[in-house]
Amino acid sequence: MVSELRVDVTSVLRELEVVMRVLTESRIVSRYRRIFKGRGLEFEDFREYTTSDDATRIDWMASKRANKLLIRLFKEERDINVFFMVDVSRSMLFGSTKKLKHEYAAELVTALSHFVLESGDKVGLLLFSDKVMKYVEPAKGTKHFYVMLKNLLTPDFYGGGYNLTNALDFLMNTVQDRSIVFIVSDFIGLEKDWEKIVKQSSAKFDGVAIMVRDPRDENLPAGVGQMVIADPYSEGEILIDCNDKAKRSEYERYVRNEKENIRATLKAARWDLLEVSTKEGFVSPLIRFLKRREILFR
Repeated sequence: MVSELRVDVTSVLRELEVVMRVLTESRIVSRYRRIFKGRGLEFEDFREYTTSDDATRIDWMASKRANKLLIRLFKEERDINVFFMVDVSRSMLFGSTKKLKHEYAAELVTALSHFVLESGDKVGLLLFSDKVMKYVEPAKGTKHFYVMLKNLLTPDFYGGGYNLTNALDFLMNTVQDRSIVFIVSDFIGLEKDWEKIVKQSSAKFDGVAIMVRDPRDENLPAGVGQMVIADPYSEGEILIDCNDKAKRSEYERYVRNEKENIRATLKAARWDLLEVSTKEGFVSPLIRFLKRREILFR
């Protein structure tokens, strides 16, 4: 459990204005549903292409058959649910920068929630450790934004073990198909066979994993002598000499292999991945990520 969360909501909303301006100028805001695999859009018909149309909507196979350029028309399903699964376990209560991982994650989810709600869709929240700590039903509107924020900033929900399988299983049995699901976690302490539930969930959700890491999750500092490293879940400790190059290399190699396994698993399960670090803001990585999905959609 933590005593308080240092989340600068005013700063987050100010940064969000920058994000929204960039996304609006690049037309991502108006097309974000299709960027997320189009599961919130239902195909309706074809129409002949005009120069005022978005060229990314041309269906080249249908155009070839008809011998003229045709674009796809979609019927929007109005109530798309976007869920944020936020890791609130002990591992997230760590940081070597000005923001602990759970504070950074809370600010990121606050910004994304505001973005989705401004786009007119519903947002839901699941806070999890080794059990479901809080579930917030999806809803719309400004009032709901502050409901989300209040729960993200409640210290009593933070701490405990880690079980992604349990949280995903809960969500799969609770929410409807075609939902967009963001998992916000450091993905440290993954349980055995977690790959199975991630693969199963991809049949129901358009999934995006956001990996939040601190620099010390990636490498050990040089020139600081001996350091005690603690396991956030077992509370076991080990003393490491950070001046020992071999030890630092071994640690970094382990982390690289672990992250490669996570990337490969998510890719095989058709989950997208955004990696962010507490040493830098999330605005630029988020914009690059959404633009990349825009390109993939085209």
